[in-house]
Amino acid sequence: MAENVSRPSIEITHQKNVRIIRLRGAWTLLSLKDHPFLAKELAACRALPTPHWHLSDIDTLDSAGAFVIWQAWGKTIPEQTQLKPDHQNLFKRWQECPPIQRVKTKKDLTHQLLSVSEQIRGVLRQIHDGVILVGQLVLDFLYLLRKPGEIPWAEISMTIFDAGVRALGITALVGFLIGVVLSYLSALQLQAFGAEIYIIDILGLSILRELGPLLAAILVAGRSGSAMTAQIGIMRVTEELDALSAMGISHSLRLIFPKVIALLVTLPLLTIWTDVAALLGGMLSANHQLDISMQQFFVRLPNSVPLVNIFIGLLKASVFGVLIALVACHFGFMIKPNTESLGNETTNSVVAAITIVIMTDAVFAILFMKVGMP
Repeated sequence: MAENVSRPSIEITHQKNVRIIRLRGAWTLLSLKDHPFLAKELAACRALPTPHWHLSDIDTLDSAGAFVIWQAWGKTIPEQTQLKPDHQNLFKRWQECPPIQRVKTKKDLTHQLLSVSEQIRGVLRQIHDGVILVGQLVLDFLYLLRKPGEIPWAEISMTIFDAGVRALGITALVGFLIGVVLSYLSALQLQAFGAEIYIIDILGLSILRELGPLLAAILVAGRSGSAMTAQIGIMRVTEELDALSAMGISHSLRLIFPKVIALLVTLPLLTIWTDVAALLGGMLSANHQLDISMQQFFVRLPNSVPLVNIFIGLLKASVFGVLIALVACHFGFMIKPNTESLGNETTNSVVAAITIVIMTDAVFAILFMKVGMP
């Protein structure tokens, strides 16, 4: 019985076109937390015509209960309200509280200029750190020329295996599918002009010169670049970088140099692998759509695509590999010893690497615009 009396409740009765709303029980923070629906019921009672509020049957009322009722009243005490004298002070306290006003911050011209200048400083800081990274890499290269016995062959070999051998499956699959799609879409257009044989020229030039290196670089940036950044970040979190510094081991010689050399070697090989898979997919699609045999493909391809295009593609792949490794290491060393920074900088590494790869590809397209074209 005591539990039923202390339970907060709402009772609505009708007397001569008047709605009498009686609140009973204990309207306290402890009892209201188990009955969250009472706030909605109070708001619905306020919408009733001619409501008379009787709060004299409330056993216990604290500030939280008074606040819930006061909000349901629309932050004003209704005229037809019966209250206990000791309860009036609680409602009076809420009524005398000044309304909370949200301060709207105005973004004036000065604030916008400061924001732009901060972004510019961030970009300049990134460029400054990148130049330092490249300079240290050059110094490490000159040092290893004098002492070739200290070349970290184990780290280079491990990175080649992780970034190259383990990526053969995904690069072959993506290259094959891109070749099929490119061949299928080109066949639809060439059939309209009766120039089906030129699909060999389109596939050979686009894949060997552009799509092969670009696809391999994007896949390596998303797969291996992010792994490199996360690896260095984990070493920061676990204080392994501090341990290497304490032992006098160079970070750039053991972490950056092997990754750069490994991707310099791996990405051209992956590009050749991707080119072969893409051309194979294009051949199969052309054979199915246009009845062009593989023998025709092999005979016409060397004559329609100059050999220099292959070297341009391999040169681009080597540059892409160096840039991906540098970007991955740069963002890896920017990671702070917390998990949030690890996720943010790994994402920034992938986005920056892919963006730089596409920008560099555009520069190559402009520089070699008249080189290797049939």
